[in-house]
Amino acid sequence: MTTKNIVIGISACLVGEKVRFDGGSKTSQFCVAELGQHVTYKAFCPEVAVGLPVPRPTIRQIQKQDLIHVARPDGSSDVTEALQAYGQKIAQLANSFSGYVFCAKSPSCGMERVKVYNPNGDALSSTGVGVFANEIMKANPLLPCEENGRLNDATIRENFVARVFVYHHWQQLCQSGITKHKLIEFHSQYKYMVMSHDVVAYKALGRLLGGASGKSITDKAITDKAITDKAITDKSIADNKDPLEAMAEQYIAGLMAALTIKATRKKHANTLQHIQGYFSKQLNGNERQELSQQINDYRTGLVPLVVPLTLIKHYLMHYPTAYIAQQVYLDPYPQQLRLRYGY
Repeated sequence: MTTKNIVIGISACLVGEKVRFDGGSKTSQFCVAELGQHVTYKAFCPEVAVGLPVPRPTIRQIQKQDLIHVARPDGSSDVTEALQAYGQKIAQLANSFSGYVFCAKSPSCGMERVKVYNPNGDALSSTGVGVFANEIMKANPLLPCEENGRLNDATIRENFVARVFVYHHWQQLCQSGITKHKLIEFHSQYKYMVMSHDVVAYKALGRLLGGASGKSITDKAITDKAITDKAITDKSIADNKDPLEAMAEQYIAGLMAALTIKATRKKHANTLQHIQGYFSKQLNGNERQELSQQINDYRTGLVPLVVPLTLIKHYLMHYPTAYIAQQVYLDPYPQQLRLRYGY
């Protein structure tokens, strides 16, 4: 799998650049030593970019009435507008990124839980969002984003990397030109991946694409934010968009939203059982029992996900099934990352 053309934005301190306020870095071993072997990073430090020195006095988010300012604790050296402007500039570049890793709790780069203070220096809450990070995420709502601290969690780490690779695949599809056939073919590869995250979305995305495949599609809402087939057509006319373009936008929004939902052991086990069904006629009694046992062992926490998946791929070699072989769920990212060994 060639992946170096996958570009991920990242806070410069996380890749070892000594740009923090104290003159140090905050290197993420996972990002550098593991994920970094398969992707290309574009590193940014917004605080340095707007002219703050290294080392430098600390800055924080300060709430004045209804506005958030980023400045020194005494309110001087306000860089709020400069960070916003730089964020808007990089947000345009981020259109071509497949993901972004931010430095946690930073007043410029934190995705969430940033401390907010009042002008007197008292902490008000930990509900702030980094000013720079906010511009990136606001302009690129589908872009997979995560913080370095949260990537220490095995489930969150796997989920982020999976979304990065899915989104990169979608970007490649868009570059090649989307057709009805390509859109349906793309979805067919991700059916079981979506199922492992959200069965409701799995069914809804299928209904959404029903019109593109020539099948009937109901008027039921696709998702909470979704629109029906008729509404897609109406909206495309209002926005001067081709109906296929509108459908593709709705599809990728639904797909990326579904993949942010946690894939639990129960959901994975359900997906594995569906895949097992494709081998029901080929496997003998002992083989079916062995696979069922491994799926159950995974469900109950006795083995990691890689165990039943390895057996499924073993059977797939002996009993080729084109539909299952194309499922990205089996290998969503390079195996060297070993992301399915920890949960």
